Amino acid sequence: MENLYDSLKKAGYKRVKFKISKTQHLLIKGKINGIQGSFILDTGASNSCVDFTGIGTFGLSAADSDTKAAGAGGIGMLTQTSVKNTLKLGRWSTKKLGLVIFDMSHVNEALRQYKAKPVNGIIGADVLMKGKAIIDYHNHCFYLK
Repeated sequence: MENLYDSLKKAGYKRVKFKISKTQHLLIKGKINGIQGSFILDTGASNSCVDFTGIGTFGLSAADSDTKAAGAGGIGMLTQTSVKNTLKLGRWSTKKLGLVIFDMSHVNEALRQYKAKPVNGIIGADVLMKGKAIIDYHNHCFYLK
């Protein structure tokens, strides 16, 4: 009998592992523009995003945005955007990643209170939909095509 991994591998999916933090967040490693970072995998986030510090860290070309961010940390937060970035998660990659850039200090402060490591950003539903994601919570991994 074939397992999920074998079936998905045959269908062209790539497996990406995650860890579950003390705060029950799914934590993944990835590379934006070739630079390694730490991210929360968030199915509820419509867009992938990074903190303002990510502009320098990941060599982003940032432009002002009229969009105000809303999320668990509040509403009406100023944002910038960056387009045409590369993202690599495991062996899966895309060259057309758009990012929302905003102040993630409230996210990282919440993580610090649980003695969890801060993150550079959030990988959201935009990437999960583009990669036709299948999340396997039991085996702490997800698959992207």
